[in-house]
Amino acid sequence: MDVEKILSPCCQLCGAEEPTVGIFEFQACSACCSLVEALKNNPALVEKILPHIHNYNTLDSANGTFVTKAADPVLSDVLDGKRYRTIDRDHNKWYLSVSEVDGQPVEVFASTAFDRDHELQSRISNLTTITRLISLILRHIFLGEKITLEKCLKQIQRSSRNKNDLPDMLYRVLNRYTKAT
Repeated sequence: MDVEKILSPCCQLCGAEEPTVGIFEFQACSACCSLVEALKNNPALVEKILPHIHNYNTLDSANGTFVTKAADPVLSDVLDGKRYRTIDRDHNKWYLSVSEVDGQPVEVFASTAFDRDHELQSRISNLTTITRLISLILRHIFLGEKITLEKCLKQIQRSSRNKNDLPDMLYRVLNRYTKAT
C-alpha cells in the first residue's frame, strides 16, 4: 500500500479524529486504510456495495472508466407549494402553482377558469407541455433526477388534449428517435 507520513489529525473518509496516513491522494485512519486495502485486493466487493449507495459511480468494464448512476428521486404525494394568480394580455386569469422540496421548485402547474373555451384548449395543451417539461428540468436541477428522451416523451404525451394538437405531433415525431437507439 502507498502510505505517506501522518499529515492530518482527521480522517478524510470517515471523519475520525485520530492519527492518519496518506493513502493514494487522501488522509485516512487505520480502520479506513484497512478497508481501502481490502477493496484494493478484492475489487468485486466494490460492485456489490455500490448499488446500495445513492448517486454512485461504477466501473464500466468495457472501457475502464467510471460512470455515474443515480436513482431518480421519488416525490411524495403531498408537497409544499405556492399559488400565484396572474392575468395574461387578453385579460384571462391564470393560476400558477409551484410545488417545492426544501424550498426549491420541483413542479409547475398552470390552470385557468376558461378551460371550456375552445380557443384556449390549444393554448392550455401547449402550456401544459411547457410546464411538464419545466418541472422535469427543475427536478433535474434541484433533485438530481436524470432527464431522458423517454421521460420527455412521457410528459409531452400526457399534455396532449386532442389528436394532432402540438404536443401530439411533437410526441409522434420525437418518438421515432426511441426506435432508432
